[in-house]
Amino acid sequence: MSPDVIEQCRGQRLHEINNPGEDIMPYRTNGVRNAFRCSMERNQSGKYCVRIQVRFPRHAWTLATYFLASSFDRAMKKLEQALGFLQHNEEKLWFWGVDRAGDVGFSAEFLREAGLNLDRRAEFPRKCASVSLSPERAVPAFVLGPLRRHLAESVESPRSVAAGD
Repeated sequence: MSPDVIEQCRGQRLHEINNPGEDIMPYRTNGVRNAFRCSMERNQSGKYCVRIQVRFPRHAWTLATYFLASSFDRAMKKLEQALGFLQHNEEKLWFWGVDRAGDVGFSAEFLREAGLNLDRRAEFPRKCASVSLSPERAVPAFVLGPLRRHLAESVESPRSVAAGD
C-alpha cells in the first residue's frame, strides 16, 4: 500500500475510535432519486406563482403543485418548506393521490394544509430549475443556492434585462 492510503486508513481508524458509532462512510443511495422541477412566474396581480413538479420513481408517478407568494424571499422560504414536505410525505401523497384516487379531495386537502395546491395545468414551463434528491431525506441547504439564482433569473423583468445590455 502507498503511504497516502496507509495515512488515510490511520486517520479513518482514529476517527472511528474518537467518534464511536458515528457513520463515517458517505450515505449510499440505490440510484433512486426524486426529480423536482421548479418554475417561478409573476402573475397579473404581481404575486409570485411557484410551480413544482415532482417525479417519484419508487411508485412511478408525478405530482404537480403550485403556491402563490407576495415576495421573492417569501416564495423561496415557502419553496424550501414545500420541497421538505413533498420529500417527507411521499408515501402519504401516493397513497391518497394514486392508490386511493377515488378520494382526490383528501389529497388536495392534505396539500392545502402545507400551503400547496394541485396544479392541473397540462404543460410545465420550459424555463425551470431542476433538483434531484434522495427520497425521504432532508433538502440540503447547498441545493437551494443555485435554485434561488436560477429562479431569480427566470422572473427578472424584461426591462431590467434590456437595461443591462
